[in-house]
Amino acid sequence: MALRALTRRGAGVTVGAFVFLAVPVAGQSSPVLVAALDSAARAHLESPTIPGLSVAVVRGGAVLLHRGYGLVDTEWNVPTPEDGSASYEIGSVTKQFTAAAVMLLVEESRVDLEADFTDYVGFDTGSRTVSVRRLLDHTSGIESYTDLEAFGELAVRDLPRDSLLRMLEAEDFDFEPGEALIYNNSGFFILGLIIEAVSGQTYEEFIQERLFEPAGMTESYYCDETAIRQKRAHGYDAVSPEKLIRAQYLDHTWPFAAGSLCSTVGDLAKWNETVHGGGILRSSSYQAMVTPNALDDGTPLRYAMGVGVTERSGLPVISHGGGINGFLSQLAWYPDDQLTVVVLQNSTGSPGPGELANTLAELVLGPEPEIAAVPFQGDLGRYVGTYNGVGRGRDLEVEVQDVDGHMELSLDEQMWTPVYRGGERWVRGNVQLTFVPSVSGVDELRFDSGGGHYILRRAGG
Repeated sequence: MALRALTRRGAGVTVGAFVFLAVPVAGQSSPVLVAALDSAARAHLESPTIPGLSVAVVRGGAVLLHRGYGLVDTEWNVPTPEDGSASYEIGSVTKQFTAAAVMLLVEESRVDLEADFTDYVGFDTGSRTVSVRRLLDHTSGIESYTDLEAFGELAVRDLPRDSLLRMLEAEDFDFEPGEALIYNNSGFFILGLIIEAVSGQTYEEFIQERLFEPAGMTESYYCDETAIRQKRAHGYDAVSPEKLIRAQYLDHTWPFAAGSLCSTVGDLAKWNETVHGGGILRSSSYQAMVTPNALDDGTPLRYAMGVGVTERSGLPVISHGGGINGFLSQLAWYPDDQLTVVVLQNSTGSPGPGELANTLAELVLGPEPEIAAVPFQGDLGRYVGTYNGVGRGRDLEVEVQDVDGHMELSLDEQMWTPVYRGGERWVRGNVQLTFVPSVSGVDELRFDSGGGHYILRRAGG
């Protein structure tokens, strides 16, 4: 979930393809498990566009792995501290801190989740009502500023933050509030302004005092493009499968509450233990933060407040990735197993940290059983056609075909073969596809990637 200077032309839908080690070691002796985790982290560095990373795996308070690998500075050949103490920009992992901050203010009756956010921040919504809650789960419909072509120019300039609000007011909404979900950095930028307006503190001060300090996160801070920080990893952007460049400049006026925090794997492990262990929020506030809401039509979502909520073997996984110039991150919490997995990477190279995080979780928890496909007995011809709609930063077009009795989808010049799951539902990896029938046939495709719930309509339907 990148917070980078993307244009409409360049933004797209990404579906992770996870590759796991063939031999599960869950349940084996601790030294064997630790060696397997360490080996998986080292294998991740085989990519020429991943100079370094830090990893933490903690289960039930027991540290299984807490280590740095590779280089924090490729120009001076500086090794990543082996003790895992290097700090990284964590990008959109910031969002769960912003969400927790908002919920603290809700607990104090200083913010109302159902109130129009313009009660706190001046913004012309064109007579629409947009609740604070809709900012937290990307269902506001407001255009994401990082998907605007103009953001490339703004990203390197130090200007008043309301400059961005005035830019956003000139943009059309992607959809009416509550109709869909499109991952949206603008909502969290606005939430940061609400935190400041209501608390009387800067966002940085509030996060430090109300979140970092209670969680014991002594190595975390608001990122600064000019400050000198000890043990700060240098970031790199991958411009090809083989080539890195130094991270492109980004003024941290703009990632703000959507992506401007810096941290270490150790501090993020502390955060997971604290926030999910009841050390930050009341139980009711915490449950609200990690429980996805629904769209206005009742369609369930898989994104809550600053965190995605998926499943592994039928059990919940609460996680979020982050991407910002020069860095990628992944933070996951497996509640039923009290397992934290953190991967911080100082480049935007592939494979990203999400793949490694899943590998590490599989080594600890064992392989996830495959779900048998449900035989499809109906008429695939009902679904054949081209479906169009608004995606993240661009229009989406999905073509559905019947190829020798199997459904195939074409998206971004890639062919997918989804698996049938019964009713009108199909899946492909983390993507859930639901066709919506009407009197005239199937006219709508709900494309749910977790971080997006796109409504695509059939051409000619």
